[in-house]
Amino acid sequence: MPSWIRIHVYADLRLLACCPAVDIARFDMSDACTAILKADSHRSALRRNAVSYFLMNNSGLPFHDSPKSYVSGQSAIMSNFQADTVATIASTLENTGVVRSIGNTPLVRLHRLERHLGLPASIEIHLKIEWVNPGGSIKDRTALSIIQAAIAAGDLDRGQTLIDATSGNTGIAYAMLGAALEIPVTLVVPGSASEERKRTLAAYGAHVVYSDPYEGSDGAIRLVRDLVTDRDHNYFYADQYNNQANAVAHYTTTGPEIWDQTSGRLTHFVAALGTTGTLMGAGGFFRHRGTVELIGVQPAEAFHGIEGLKHLPTAIVPGIFDPSLPDRIEGVDTEEAFDAARALARIEGYFAGSSTGANLAAAARLGSELASKGQPACIVAVGCDGGSRYLSTGLWELN
Repeated sequence: MPSWIRIHVYADLRLLACCPAVDIARFDMSDACTAILKADSHRSALRRNAVSYFLMNNSGLPFHDSPKSYVSGQSAIMSNFQADTVATIASTLENTGVVRSIGNTPLVRLHRLERHLGLPASIEIHLKIEWVNPGGSIKDRTALSIIQAAIAAGDLDRGQTLIDATSGNTGIAYAMLGAALEIPVTLVVPGSASEERKRTLAAYGAHVVYSDPYEGSDGAIRLVRDLVTDRDHNYFYADQYNNQANAVAHYTTTGPEIWDQTSGRLTHFVAALGTTGTLMGAGGFFRHRGTVELIGVQPAEAFHGIEGLKHLPTAIVPGIFDPSLPDRIEGVDTEEAFDAARALARIEGYFAGSSTGANLAAAARLGSELASKGQPACIVAVGCDGGSRYLSTGLWELN
């Protein structure tokens, strides 16, 4: 058995070439192990994830420790690492249809919406349509990256249960991949999640624990941290809010895709802030590719109806979030996000969710601002998920 494994983060392996010094065809696990073992003590929270650490160490992205490592039933990094086992599982990942279906999503220019907003032809608004991923959202990338890194590091073995807190989309991605890869999945989800998300999780066979609906994703995070301290269960705590593999997913796939699709003309990137992985990862990639303004989008108020997004001033801030990376953070009201999603459906014919609406609202505001200054722009907003997950919510309660 060869000493290397093929890391199939994504159907097009060439995208990983954006990480300097990473040989995609032959990714030597001994290099990853050496990097981990030589790491400074302040990076101890990252040591449980060899592949994530190695990629991040070569990507130029910042490191952030989570305040505490909540892992139940896991051995120290690489202590039980079996190269043959990892190679076998990696091969399974590479040959799993649902895995190969993740990514390579379309980028479309919203010509009709631009005209509706009264923008000049010099202002382009593009939408990255992530709901065409097999799990229906951009979080398919995140979940796949986390699972791959954990398996390669020996932290997620056969028989272990993956557990995490989620507002819904990452959980659906975990459940989908868990079904395809025979990984048991337990999820802590806010009771306020849409009925469509709850039913989708059930369809994939995930075990779901519901947290206080009024505490949002923060309540789910607090509850999962309590659950993983139970040593009677053999959990792998994926910890998407503090796991650098989250940002790696977008540094190695989302960012390069957008850069290629805009032929390097990108001037502004707009991404909603939930786990913050999309902005941290893709934004980190863009930082090294030219002058691109990075715009984070959050709800304007602490109490809001935009599922999956965090109002950072009043929320548990994800450990992967670097406040120095965004050039600006725009606050969007719930109704403003809803109106933008509805306009997208009725003007462009794209059926998207409220987080996509928040991104579009911020992009439209930005476009108008730049137009008033006579500045051209190529703006890309992230289309996080589709509208069908919100049919039972206020988003589509129309007159």
